[in-house]
Amino acid sequence: MIDFRKEIAQLLGNIIEGLSTEEIAGMIEIPTDSRMGDYAFPCFRLAKTLRKAPPMIAADVAEKLSDQTMFEKVENVNAYVNMFVSKAVFTEATLTEAAGMKDRFGSTDIGQNRKVIVEFSSPNIAKPFHIGHIRSTVIGNAIYKLYHFLGYDTVRINHLGDYGTQFGKMIAAYRKWGNKEDVENEPIKTLLGYYVKFHEEAEAHPELEDEARAVFTRLESGAPEEVALWQWFRDVSLKEFSRVYGMLGIEFDSYAGESFYSDKMDKVVDIMNEKGLLKESEGAQIVDLEPYGMSPALIKKKDGSTLYITRDIAAAVYRKETYDFHKNIYVVASQQNLHFQQWIKVIELMGFDWAKQCIHIPFGLVSLEEGTMSTRKGRVVYLEEVLRRAVDQTKDIIREKNVNTENIDETAKQVGIGAVIFQELSNGRIKDYVFSWDKVLNFEGETGPYVQYTHARSCSVLRNAGVSNPDEMLQGVDFKLITTDSAYALTKLIYRFPEIVIEAAERYEPSIVTRHIVDIAQAFNRFYHDEHILVPDPAEKKAKVLLVYAAMQTIRNGLKLLGMETPEKM
Repeated sequence: MIDFRKEIAQLLGNIIEGLSTEEIAGMIEIPTDSRMGDYAFPCFRLAKTLRKAPPMIAADVAEKLSDQTMFEKVENVNAYVNMFVSKAVFTEATLTEAAGMKDRFGSTDIGQNRKVIVEFSSPNIAKPFHIGHIRSTVIGNAIYKLYHFLGYDTVRINHLGDYGTQFGKMIAAYRKWGNKEDVENEPIKTLLGYYVKFHEEAEAHPELEDEARAVFTRLESGAPEEVALWQWFRDVSLKEFSRVYGMLGIEFDSYAGESFYSDKMDKVVDIMNEKGLLKESEGAQIVDLEPYGMSPALIKKKDGSTLYITRDIAAAVYRKETYDFHKNIYVVASQQNLHFQQWIKVIELMGFDWAKQCIHIPFGLVSLEEGTMSTRKGRVVYLEEVLRRAVDQTKDIIREKNVNTENIDETAKQVGIGAVIFQELSNGRIKDYVFSWDKVLNFEGETGPYVQYTHARSCSVLRNAGVSNPDEMLQGVDFKLITTDSAYALTKLIYRFPEIVIEAAERYEPSIVTRHIVDIAQAFNRFYHDEHILVPDPAEKKAKVLLVYAAMQTIRNGLKLLGMETPEKM
Protein backbone atom coordinates (compact mmCIF):
# COMPACT_ATOMS: atom_id res chain seq x y z
CA MET A 1 0.00 0.00 0.00
CA ILE A 2 1.16 3.53 -0.69
CA ASP A 3 2.43 5.25 2.45
CA PHE A 4 0.87 8.63 1.74
CA ARG A 5 2.54 10.30 4.71
CA LYS A 6 5.95 9.19 3.44
CA GLU A 7 5.14 10.19 -0.15
CA ILE A 8 4.01 13.64 0.97
CA ALA A 9 7.12 14.01 3.17
CA GLN A 10 9.31 13.31 0.14
CA LEU A 11 7.44 15.91 -1.95
CA LEU A 12 7.80 18.46 0.86
CA GLY A 13 11.47 17.52 1.24
CA ASN A 14 12.07 18.67 -2.34
CA ILE A 15 10.63 22.08 -1.42
CA ILE A 16 11.81 22.65 2.16
CA GLU A 17 15.49 22.89 3.03
CA GLY A 18 17.02 22.05 6.40
CA LEU A 19 14.67 19.23 7.41
CA SER A 20 15.04 15.50 6.72
CA THR A 21 12.23 13.47 5.20
CA GLU A 22 11.81 11.70 8.55
CA GLU A 23 11.47 15.01 10.40
CA ILE A 24 8.91 16.25 7.91
CA ALA A 25 6.94 12.99 8.15
CA GLY A 26 6.80 13.44 11.92
CA MET A 27 5.36 16.95 11.50
CA ILE A 28 2.55 15.93 9.12
CA GLU A 29 -0.84 15.85 10.81
CA ILE A 30 -4.18 14.23 10.02
CA PRO A 31 -6.90 16.87 10.57
CA THR A 32 -9.80 15.84 12.79
CA ASP A 33 -12.09 17.81 10.47
CA SER A 34 -12.03 16.26 6.99
CA ARG A 35 -12.93 19.67 5.51
CA MET A 36 -9.36 20.70 6.38
CA GLY A 37 -7.89 18.01 4.15
CA ASP A 38 -6.59 14.48 4.45
CA TYR A 39 -3.16 15.66 5.62
CA ALA A 40 -1.89 18.96 6.96
CA PHE A 41 1.58 20.42 7.35
CA PRO A 42 2.19 23.19 9.94
CA CYS A 43 4.80 25.80 8.96
CA PHE A 44 5.52 27.43 12.34
CA ARG A 45 8.85 25.66 12.72
CA LEU A 46 10.09 27.03 9.39
CA ALA A 47 9.63 30.70 10.32
CA LYS A 48 13.01 31.06 12.00
CA THR A 49 15.11 29.50 9.22
CA LEU A 50 13.17 31.01 6.29
CA ARG A 51 12.68 34.37 8.05
CA LYS A 52 9.08 34.62 6.92
CA ALA A 53 5.74 34.58 8.63
CA PRO A 54 4.30 31.02 8.81
CA PRO A 55 1.17 31.89 6.73
CA MET A 56 3.42 33.22 3.91
CA ILE A 57 5.51 30.04 4.00
CA ALA A 58 2.34 27.93 3.90
CA ALA A 59 1.10 29.86 0.84
CA ASP A 60 4.41 29.26 -0.98
CA VAL A 61 4.46 25.55 -0.16
CA ALA A 62 0.81 25.12 -1.20
CA GLU A 63 1.49 26.76 -4.56
CA LYS A 64 4.48 24.49 -5.27
CA LEU A 65 2.48 21.35 -4.41
CA SER A 66 -0.65 22.25 -6.34
CA ASP A 67 0.46 20.67 -9.63
CA GLN A 68 1.12 17.22 -8.07
CA THR A 69 -1.24 14.56 -9.49
CA MET A 70 -1.48 12.92 -6.05
CA PHE A 71 -3.66 15.79 -4.87
CA GLU A 72 -7.12 16.94 -5.84
CA LYS A 73 -6.52 20.19 -4.04
CA VAL A 74 -3.84 21.92 -1.93
CA GLU A 75 -4.61 25.08 0.01
CA ASN A 76 -3.15 27.07 2.85
CA VAL A 77 -5.18 28.06 5.87
CA ASN A 78 -3.20 30.44 8.06
CA ALA A 79 0.07 28.61 8.85
CA TYR A 80 -1.10 25.21 7.60
CA VAL A 81 -0.79 23.54 4.20
CA ASN A 82 -3.92 21.41 3.80
CA MET A 83 -3.66 18.59 1.27
CA PHE A 84 -6.60 16.73 -0.25
CA VAL A 85 -5.42 13.44 -1.75
CA SER A 86 -7.00 12.24 -5.01
CA LYS A 87 -9.90 10.11 -3.78
CA ALA A 88 -9.60 7.66 -6.65
CA VAL A 89 -5.85 7.14 -6.08
CA PHE A 90 -6.31 6.77 -2.33
CA THR A 91 -9.27 4.42 -2.68
CA GLU A 92 -7.54 2.19 -5.21
CA ALA A 93 -4.42 1.83 -3.03
CA THR A 94 -6.48 1.06 0.10
CA LEU A 95 -9.07 -1.35 -1.24
CA THR A 96 -6.63 -3.26 -3.43
CA GLU A 97 -4.48 -3.94 -0.37
CA ALA A 98 -7.35 -4.79 2.01
CA ALA A 99 -9.13 -7.10 -0.43
CA GLY A 100 -5.90 -8.62 -1.73
CA MET A 101 -4.38 -9.46 1.66
CA LYS A 102 -7.65 -10.75 3.13
CA ASP A 103 -7.00 -12.28 6.60
CA ARG A 104 -3.47 -10.83 6.58
CA PHE A 105 -4.58 -7.23 6.00
CA GLY A 106 -2.99 -5.12 8.72
CA SER A 107 -0.14 -7.56 9.31
CA THR A 108 3.53 -6.88 8.62
CA ASP A 109 6.86 -8.62 9.05
CA ILE A 110 8.38 -5.93 11.30
CA GLY A 111 8.81 -8.57 14.00
CA GLN A 112 11.34 -10.42 11.81
CA ASN A 113 10.55 -13.62 13.74
CA ARG A 114 12.13 -12.23 16.91
CA LYS A 115 11.01 -14.00 20.07
CA VAL A 116 8.42 -12.29 22.26
CA ILE A 117 7.12 -13.90 25.44
CA VAL A 118 3.74 -12.82 26.78
CA GLU A 119 2.92 -13.96 30.30
CA PHE A 120 -0.76 -13.51 31.10
CA SER A 121 -3.77 -14.82 33.04
CA SER A 122 -1.74 -16.68 35.73
CA PRO A 123 -4.50 -17.59 38.23
CA ASN A 124 -3.74 -19.23 41.56
CA ILE A 125 -4.56 -22.92 41.62
CA ALA A 126 -7.13 -24.12 44.15
CA LYS A 127 -8.73 -20.66 44.03
CA PRO A 128 -11.59 -19.27 41.94
CA PHE A 129 -11.02 -18.16 38.38
CA HIS A 130 -13.00 -14.98 38.98
CA ILE A 131 -13.95 -11.83 37.08
CA GLY A 132 -10.77 -10.13 38.30
CA HIS A 133 -8.73 -12.57 36.18
CA ILE A 134 -10.44 -11.52 32.97
CA ARG A 135 -8.27 -8.42 32.63
CA SER A 136 -4.91 -10.16 32.47
CA THR A 137 -6.43 -12.99 30.43
CA VAL A 138 -8.03 -11.05 27.57
CA ILE A 139 -5.57 -8.11 27.53
CA GLY A 140 -2.66 -10.56 27.44
CA ASN A 141 -4.28 -12.66 24.72
CA ALA A 142 -4.85 -9.55 22.57
CA ILE A 143 -1.24 -8.40 23.05
CA TYR A 144 -0.06 -11.89 22.04
CA LYS A 145 -2.24 -11.76 18.91
CA LEU A 146 -1.01 -8.26 17.99
CA TYR A 147 2.66 -9.28 18.19
CA HIS A 148 2.04 -12.54 16.36
CA PHE A 149 0.22 -10.59 13.60
CA LEU A 150 3.24 -8.31 13.25
CA GLY A 151 5.63 -11.14 12.52
CA TYR A 152 7.08 -11.91 15.97
CA ASP A 153 7.66 -15.48 17.15
CA THR A 154 5.38 -15.26 20.15
CA VAL A 155 5.21 -17.57 23.17
CA ARG A 156 2.19 -17.59 25.53
CA ILE A 157 3.02 -18.45 29.14
CA ASN A 158 0.50 -19.03 31.91
CA HIS A 159 2.64 -18.53 35.02
CA LEU A 160 0.32 -20.37 37.41
CA GLY A 161 0.30 -19.37 41.05
CA ASP A 162 1.02 -22.90 42.25
CA TYR A 163 3.49 -22.33 45.05
CA GLY A 164 3.84 -20.37 48.28
CA THR A 165 2.54 -20.42 51.85
CA GLN A 166 -1.09 -20.41 50.63
CA PHE A 167 -0.63 -24.09 49.80
CA GLY A 168 0.53 -24.78 53.32
CA LYS A 169 -2.79 -23.25 54.42
CA MET A 170 -4.79 -25.24 51.86
CA ILE A 171 -3.18 -28.56 52.78
CA ALA A 172 -3.56 -27.89 56.52
CA ALA A 173 -7.23 -26.92 56.00
CA TYR A 174 -7.95 -30.01 53.89
CA ARG A 175 -6.46 -32.28 56.56
CA LYS A 176 -8.61 -30.68 59.25
CA TRP A 177 -11.95 -30.27 57.46
CA GLY A 178 -11.55 -31.78 53.99
CA ASN A 179 -13.38 -34.47 52.09
CA LYS A 180 -11.99 -36.07 48.91
CA GLU A 181 -15.42 -36.65 47.33
CA ASP A 182 -16.41 -33.00 47.75
CA VAL A 183 -13.17 -31.84 46.12
CA GLU A 184 -13.67 -34.23 43.19
CA ASN A 185 -17.26 -33.07 42.66
CA GLU A 186 -16.71 -29.31 42.86
CA PRO A 187 -12.96 -28.63 43.17
CA ILE A 188 -12.60 -24.85 43.21
CA LYS A 189 -15.63 -23.95 45.33
CA THR A 190 -14.79 -26.69 47.83
CA LEU A 191 -11.11 -25.71 48.12
CA LEU A 192 -12.11 -22.04 48.40
CA GLY A 193 -14.42 -23.02 51.28
CA TYR A 194 -11.49 -24.63 53.07
CA TYR A 195 -9.32 -21.56 52.46
CA VAL A 196 -12.00 -19.20 53.80
CA LYS A 197 -12.54 -21.42 56.86
CA PHE A 198 -8.80 -21.50 57.53
CA HIS A 199 -8.65 -17.68 57.74
CA GLU A 200 -11.76 -17.51 59.90
CA GLU A 201 -10.32 -20.08 62.33
CA ALA A 202 -6.85 -18.50 62.27
CA GLU A 203 -8.27 -15.26 63.69
CA ALA A 204 -9.16 -17.15 66.88
CA HIS A 205 -6.28 -19.63 66.66
CA PRO A 206 -3.14 -17.87 65.34
CA GLU A 207 -1.12 -21.06 65.81
CA LEU A 208 -2.77 -22.31 62.58
CA GLU A 209 -0.54 -19.90 60.64
CA ASP A 210 2.58 -21.55 62.11
CA GLU A 211 1.18 -24.97 61.22
CA ALA A 212 0.58 -23.83 57.62
CA ARG A 213 4.13 -22.46 57.32
CA ALA A 214 5.52 -25.77 58.57
CA VAL A 215 3.42 -27.66 55.99
CA PHE A 216 4.75 -25.44 53.19
CA THR A 217 8.33 -25.97 54.34
CA ARG A 218 7.75 -29.74 54.08
CA LEU A 219 6.25 -29.20 50.60
CA GLU A 220 9.34 -27.24 49.53
CA SER A 221 11.50 -30.06 50.88
CA GLY A 222 9.65 -32.58 48.71
CA ALA A 223 7.76 -34.47 51.45
CA PRO A 224 5.73 -37.12 49.53
CA GLU A 225 2.36 -36.60 51.26
CA GLU A 226 2.41 -32.82 50.86
CA VAL A 227 3.61 -33.06 47.24
CA ALA A 228 0.84 -35.55 46.39
CA LEU A 229 -1.88 -33.29 47.81
CA TRP A 230 -0.40 -30.23 46.09
CA GLN A 231 -0.27 -32.09 42.74
CA TRP A 232 -3.90 -33.17 43.14
CA PHE A 233 -5.02 -29.60 43.88
CA ARG A 234 -3.08 -28.42 40.80
CA ASP A 235 -4.54 -31.06 38.49
CA VAL A 236 -8.19 -30.48 39.46
CA SER A 237 -7.72 -26.71 39.26
CA LEU A 238 -6.22 -26.86 35.75
CA LYS A 239 -9.13 -29.00 34.61
CA GLU A 240 -11.52 -26.29 35.81
CA PHE A 241 -9.47 -23.45 34.31
CA SER A 242 -9.19 -25.18 30.93
CA ARG A 243 -12.98 -25.11 30.62
CA VAL A 244 -12.98 -21.30 30.93
CA TYR A 245 -10.05 -20.92 28.53
CA GLY A 246 -11.97 -23.11 26.09
CA MET A 247 -14.99 -20.79 26.30
CA LEU A 248 -12.72 -17.80 25.61
CA GLY A 249 -10.86 -19.57 22.80
CA ILE A 250 -7.52 -19.02 24.54
CA GLU A 251 -4.56 -21.39 24.45
CA PHE A 252 -1.10 -21.38 26.05
CA ASP A 253 2.27 -22.72 24.98
CA SER A 254 3.42 -23.24 28.57
CA TYR A 255 1.79 -23.68 31.98
CA ALA A 256 5.13 -23.47 33.80
CA GLY A 257 4.10 -21.88 37.08
CA GLU A 258 5.98 -20.81 40.17
CA SER A 259 6.66 -24.40 41.22
CA PHE A 260 8.58 -25.03 37.97
CA TYR A 261 11.32 -22.71 39.23
CA SER A 262 11.66 -24.20 42.71
CA ASP A 263 14.89 -25.99 41.76
CA LYS A 264 16.26 -23.03 39.80
CA MET A 265 16.45 -20.47 42.59
CA ASP A 266 19.72 -21.55 44.20
CA LYS A 267 21.49 -20.62 40.96
CA VAL A 268 20.24 -17.03 40.96
CA VAL A 269 20.84 -16.64 44.71
CA ASP A 270 24.45 -17.79 44.12
CA ILE A 271 24.87 -15.10 41.42
CA MET A 272 23.57 -12.47 43.83
CA ASN A 273 26.09 -13.66 46.39
CA GLU A 274 28.92 -13.56 43.86
CA LYS A 275 27.96 -10.00 42.93
CA GLY A 276 27.88 -8.99 46.58
CA LEU A 277 24.21 -7.99 46.37
CA LEU A 278 22.80 -9.98 49.30
CA LYS A 279 22.71 -8.53 52.79
CA GLU A 280 21.40 -10.03 56.00
CA SER A 281 18.51 -8.25 57.69
CA GLU A 282 16.96 -9.75 60.84
CA GLY A 283 18.00 -13.21 59.67
CA ALA A 284 16.56 -12.75 56.16
CA GLN A 285 18.47 -12.20 52.90
CA ILE A 286 17.73 -8.92 51.08
CA VAL A 287 18.99 -6.77 48.22
CA ASP A 288 19.18 -3.13 49.30
CA LEU A 289 17.36 -1.00 46.72
CA GLU A 290 17.20 2.20 48.77
CA PRO A 291 19.80 3.91 46.49
CA TYR A 292 17.24 3.45 43.67
CA GLY A 293 14.30 4.85 45.63
CA MET A 294 12.77 1.47 46.49
CA SER A 295 12.30 -0.62 49.59
CA PRO A 296 14.57 -3.70 50.01
CA ALA A 297 13.91 -6.80 47.90
CA LEU A 298 13.39 -9.73 50.26
CA ILE A 299 15.04 -12.73 48.57
CA LYS A 300 14.91 -15.34 51.35
CA LYS A 301 13.02 -15.40 54.61
CA LYS A 302 14.86 -16.18 57.83
CA ASP A 303 13.52 -19.77 57.69
CA GLY A 304 15.19 -20.15 54.28
CA SER A 305 11.98 -20.22 52.23
CA THR A 306 11.76 -18.25 48.99
CA LEU A 307 9.35 -15.56 47.86
CA TYR A 308 7.60 -14.41 44.69
CA ILE A 309 10.48 -12.12 43.83
CA THR A 310 13.06 -14.93 43.97
CA ARG A 311 10.92 -17.10 41.71
CA ASP A 312 10.32 -14.26 39.23
CA ILE A 313 14.07 -13.61 38.98
CA ALA A 314 14.71 -17.34 38.42
CA ALA A 315 11.92 -17.44 35.82
CA ALA A 316 13.34 -14.48 33.90
CA VAL A 317 16.84 -16.01 33.83
CA TYR A 318 15.41 -19.36 32.68
CA ARG A 319 13.37 -17.70 29.92
CA LYS A 320 16.33 -15.73 28.61
CA GLU A 321 18.47 -18.87 28.50
CA THR A 322 15.68 -20.97 26.95
CA TYR A 323 14.08 -18.53 24.50
CA ASP A 324 16.64 -15.71 24.10
CA PHE A 325 13.71 -13.31 23.98
CA HIS A 326 13.53 -9.94 22.26
CA LYS A 327 10.82 -8.93 24.74
CA ASN A 328 9.59 -10.61 27.91
CA ILE A 329 6.15 -9.09 28.56
CA TYR A 330 4.23 -9.48 31.84
CA VAL A 331 0.52 -8.58 31.85
CA VAL A 332 -0.02 -8.13 35.59
CA ALA A 333 -2.19 -5.73 37.63
CA SER A 334 -0.84 -2.30 38.58
CA GLN A 335 -0.88 -3.40 42.25
CA GLN A 336 2.37 -5.20 41.44
CA ASN A 337 4.20 -2.15 40.03
CA LEU A 338 6.73 -1.99 42.88
CA HIS A 339 7.31 -5.74 42.78
CA PHE A 340 8.25 -5.59 39.09
CA GLN A 341 10.40 -2.49 39.53
CA GLN A 342 12.28 -4.28 42.31
CA TRP A 343 13.05 -7.59 40.62
CA ILE A 344 13.88 -6.01 37.26
CA LYS A 345 16.34 -3.74 39.07
CA VAL A 346 17.84 -6.79 40.83
CA ILE A 347 18.26 -8.51 37.43
CA GLU A 348 20.06 -5.39 36.20
CA LEU A 349 22.32 -5.33 39.29
CA MET A 350 23.14 -9.00 38.68
CA GLY A 351 24.78 -7.82 35.45
CA PHE A 352 22.15 -8.89 32.93
CA ASP A 353 21.83 -6.16 30.31
CA TRP A 354 18.62 -7.78 29.02
CA ALA A 355 16.78 -6.54 32.12
CA LYS A 356 15.38 -3.71 29.97
CA GLN A 357 13.73 -6.35 27.75
CA CYS A 358 11.53 -7.40 30.68
CA ILE A 359 8.42 -5.25 30.42
CA HIS A 360 5.60 -5.00 32.94
CA ILE A 361 2.23 -4.11 31.38
CA PRO A 362 0.01 -2.95 34.27
CA PHE A 363 -3.76 -2.67 34.22
CA GLY A 364 -6.43 -1.30 36.54
CA LEU A 365 -8.41 -3.38 38.97
CA VAL A 366 -11.94 -4.77 38.92
CA SER A 367 -14.07 -4.29 41.99
CA LEU A 368 -17.64 -5.36 42.77
CA GLU A 369 -20.53 -2.97 43.37
CA GLU A 370 -20.60 -4.21 46.98
CA GLY A 371 -16.86 -3.61 47.42
CA THR A 372 -13.46 -5.11 46.70
CA MET A 373 -13.27 -8.78 45.82
CA SER A 374 -11.76 -10.99 48.52
CA THR A 375 -10.87 -14.65 48.06
CA ARG A 376 -10.23 -14.99 51.79
CA LYS A 377 -13.80 -13.88 52.54
CA GLY A 378 -15.28 -15.80 49.62
CA ARG A 379 -16.58 -12.61 47.94
CA VAL A 380 -15.98 -13.30 44.26
CA VAL A 381 -17.83 -13.52 40.93
CA TYR A 382 -16.79 -16.59 38.96
CA LEU A 383 -15.68 -15.79 35.41
CA GLU A 384 -17.33 -18.93 34.08
CA GLU A 385 -20.65 -17.75 35.54
CA VAL A 386 -20.26 -14.38 33.80
CA LEU A 387 -19.58 -16.06 30.44
CA ARG A 388 -22.47 -18.51 30.80
CA ARG A 389 -24.93 -15.78 31.75
CA ALA A 390 -23.79 -13.68 28.78
CA VAL A 391 -24.39 -16.63 26.44
CA ASP A 392 -27.81 -17.41 27.97
CA GLN A 393 -28.97 -13.80 27.73
CA THR A 394 -27.78 -13.58 24.13
CA LYS A 395 -29.74 -16.73 23.32
CA ASP A 396 -32.89 -15.09 24.76
CA ILE A 397 -32.32 -11.98 22.61
CA ILE A 398 -31.80 -14.10 19.47
CA ARG A 399 -35.09 -15.93 20.06
CA GLU A 400 -36.95 -12.73 20.99
CA LYS A 401 -35.81 -10.88 17.84
CA ASN A 402 -36.08 -13.95 15.59
CA VAL A 403 -32.50 -13.45 14.41
CA ASN A 404 -31.57 -15.22 11.17
CA THR A 405 -29.03 -17.82 12.26
CA GLU A 406 -28.59 -21.48 11.44
CA ASN A 407 -27.14 -22.37 14.86
CA ILE A 408 -28.56 -20.44 17.81
CA ASP A 409 -26.21 -22.02 20.37
CA GLU A 410 -23.08 -21.23 18.36
CA THR A 411 -24.13 -17.66 17.55
CA ALA A 412 -25.13 -17.02 21.18
CA LYS A 413 -21.71 -18.22 22.31
CA GLN A 414 -19.87 -16.08 19.75
CA VAL A 415 -21.87 -12.94 20.56
CA GLY A 416 -22.29 -13.39 24.32
CA ILE A 417 -18.64 -14.16 25.06
CA GLY A 418 -17.60 -11.56 22.48
CA ALA A 419 -19.65 -8.96 24.37
CA VAL A 420 -17.72 -9.68 27.58
CA ILE A 421 -14.33 -9.55 25.83
CA PHE A 422 -15.15 -6.38 23.89
CA GLN A 423 -16.45 -4.56 26.96
CA GLU A 424 -13.24 -5.51 28.76
CA LEU A 425 -11.06 -4.19 25.94
CA SER A 426 -13.08 -1.09 25.09
CA ASN A 427 -11.46 1.15 27.71
CA GLY A 428 -7.80 1.91 28.37
CA ARG A 429 -6.24 -0.98 30.30
CA ILE A 430 -4.94 1.18 33.15
CA LYS A 431 -8.41 2.30 34.27
CA ASP A 432 -10.04 0.73 37.32
CA TYR A 433 -13.68 -0.21 36.92
CA VAL A 434 -16.60 -1.61 38.86
CA PHE A 435 -18.04 -4.88 37.59
CA SER A 436 -21.74 -4.57 36.81
CA TRP A 437 -23.94 -7.30 35.37
CA ASP A 438 -26.10 -4.67 33.65
CA LYS A 439 -23.12 -3.12 31.88
CA VAL A 440 -21.51 -6.38 30.80
CA LEU A 441 -24.79 -7.73 29.40
CA ASN A 442 -25.90 -4.49 27.73
CA PHE A 443 -25.64 -4.97 23.99
CA GLU A 444 -26.71 -1.48 22.97
CA GLY A 445 -24.36 1.27 21.75
CA GLU A 446 -20.66 0.86 20.98
CA THR A 447 -20.45 -2.79 21.98
CA GLY A 448 -19.07 -6.04 20.67
CA PRO A 449 -22.48 -7.23 19.41
CA TYR A 450 -22.86 -3.95 17.48
CA VAL A 451 -19.56 -4.52 15.67
CA GLN A 452 -20.31 -8.22 15.13
CA TYR A 453 -23.75 -7.29 13.73
CA THR A 454 -22.08 -4.85 11.33
CA HIS A 455 -19.76 -7.64 10.18
CA ALA A 456 -22.77 -9.93 9.64
CA ARG A 457 -24.56 -7.13 7.72
CA SER A 458 -21.58 -6.75 5.38
CA CYS A 459 -21.53 -10.55 4.86
CA SER A 460 -25.23 -10.40 3.96
CA VAL A 461 -24.54 -7.74 1.31
CA LEU A 462 -21.77 -9.90 -0.16
CA ARG A 463 -24.03 -12.97 -0.24
CA ASN A 464 -26.76 -10.98 -1.99
CA ALA A 465 -24.17 -9.66 -4.44
CA GLY A 466 -23.20 -13.24 -5.27
CA VAL A 467 -19.53 -12.79 -4.31
CA SER A 468 -17.82 -16.17 -4.37
CA ASN A 469 -14.25 -15.27 -5.38
CA PRO A 470 -13.01 -11.98 -3.82
CA ASP A 471 -10.06 -11.83 -6.21
CA GLU A 472 -12.45 -11.35 -9.13
CA MET A 473 -13.71 -8.12 -7.54
CA LEU A 474 -10.30 -6.50 -7.99
CA GLN A 475 -10.41 -6.78 -11.77
CA GLY A 476 -11.48 -3.71 -13.76
CA VAL A 477 -12.78 -1.56 -10.89
CA ASP A 478 -13.59 2.10 -11.55
CA PHE A 479 -12.52 3.64 -8.23
CA LYS A 480 -14.02 7.02 -9.13
CA LEU A 481 -17.43 5.46 -8.49
CA ILE A 482 -16.79 5.11 -4.72
CA THR A 483 -15.61 8.59 -3.76
CA THR A 484 -18.74 9.97 -2.09
CA ASP A 485 -18.32 11.45 1.39
CA SER A 486 -19.55 8.35 3.25
CA ALA A 487 -17.55 5.96 1.04
CA TYR A 488 -14.36 8.00 1.38
CA ALA A 489 -14.74 8.35 5.16
CA LEU A 490 -14.97 4.56 5.42
CA THR A 491 -12.00 4.05 3.08
CA LYS A 492 -9.81 6.37 5.16
CA LEU A 493 -10.53 4.34 8.29
CA ILE A 494 -9.71 1.09 6.48
CA TYR A 495 -6.44 2.66 5.28
CA ARG A 496 -5.42 3.48 8.86
CA PHE A 497 -5.97 -0.06 10.18
CA PRO A 498 -2.37 -1.32 9.65
CA GLU A 499 -0.88 1.66 11.52
CA ILE A 500 -3.49 1.20 14.27
CA VAL A 501 -2.31 -2.40 14.75
CA ILE A 502 1.31 -1.25 15.09
CA GLU A 503 0.37 1.55 17.50
CA ALA A 504 -1.67 -0.85 19.66
CA ALA A 505 1.26 -3.28 19.86
CA GLU A 506 3.84 -0.60 20.61
CA ARG A 507 1.67 0.85 23.38
CA TYR A 508 0.47 -2.56 24.61
CA GLU A 509 -3.04 -1.13 24.34
CA PRO A 510 -5.70 -3.33 22.64
CA SER A 511 -8.37 -0.65 23.20
CA ILE A 512 -6.79 1.29 20.30
CA VAL A 513 -7.95 -1.51 17.98
CA THR A 514 -11.33 -1.74 19.74
CA ARG A 515 -12.09 1.96 19.28
CA HIS A 516 -10.94 1.90 15.66
CA ILE A 517 -13.16 -0.98 14.59
CA VAL A 518 -16.11 0.74 16.30
CA ASP A 519 -15.32 3.75 14.10
CA ILE A 520 -15.18 1.51 11.02
CA ALA A 521 -18.49 -0.15 11.94
CA GLN A 522 -20.16 3.24 12.38
CA ALA A 523 -18.71 4.51 9.09
CA PHE A 524 -19.85 1.35 7.29
CA ASN A 525 -23.39 1.74 8.62
CA ARG A 526 -23.47 5.38 7.44
CA PHE A 527 -22.29 4.24 4.00
CA TYR A 528 -24.89 1.44 4.02
CA HIS A 529 -27.59 3.95 4.96
CA ASP A 530 -26.52 6.68 2.52
CA GLU A 531 -25.83 4.55 -0.53
CA HIS A 532 -27.78 2.00 -2.49
CA ILE A 533 -25.10 -0.67 -2.92
CA LEU A 534 -26.61 -3.36 -5.18
CA VAL A 535 -27.45 -0.93 -7.98
CA PRO A 536 -28.37 -1.95 -11.57
CA ASP A 537 -25.19 -0.45 -13.05
CA PRO A 538 -22.58 -3.28 -12.98
CA ALA A 539 -19.54 -0.99 -12.70
CA GLU A 540 -20.95 1.02 -9.77
CA LYS A 541 -22.15 -2.16 -8.05
CA LYS A 542 -18.73 -3.79 -8.43
CA ALA A 543 -16.93 -0.80 -6.91
CA LYS A 544 -19.33 -0.55 -3.96
CA VAL A 545 -19.24 -4.28 -3.25
CA LEU A 546 -15.44 -4.13 -3.19
CA LEU A 547 -15.64 -1.43 -0.50
CA VAL A 548 -18.08 -3.60 1.48
CA TYR A 549 -15.67 -6.54 1.24
CA ALA A 550 -12.71 -4.44 2.40
CA ALA A 551 -14.72 -3.12 5.38
CA MET A 552 -15.87 -6.64 6.29
CA GLN A 553 -12.31 -7.96 6.13
CA THR A 554 -10.94 -5.13 8.27
CA ILE A 555 -13.63 -5.57 10.95
CA ARG A 556 -13.04 -9.34 10.93
CA ASN A 557 -9.28 -8.95 11.33
CA GLY A 558 -9.74 -6.41 14.12
CA LEU A 559 -12.16 -8.63 16.05
CA LYS A 560 -9.84 -11.62 15.70
CA LEU A 561 -6.98 -9.58 17.15
CA LEU A 562 -9.18 -8.96 20.19
CA GLY A 563 -9.86 -12.70 20.51
CA MET A 564 -13.44 -12.54 19.21
CA GLU A 565 -15.44 -14.63 16.75
CA THR A 566 -17.08 -13.13 13.66
CA PRO A 567 -20.53 -14.61 12.95
CA GLU A 568 -21.69 -14.20 9.35
CA LYS A 569 -25.37 -14.20 10.25
CA MET A 570 -27.01 -12.31 13.12
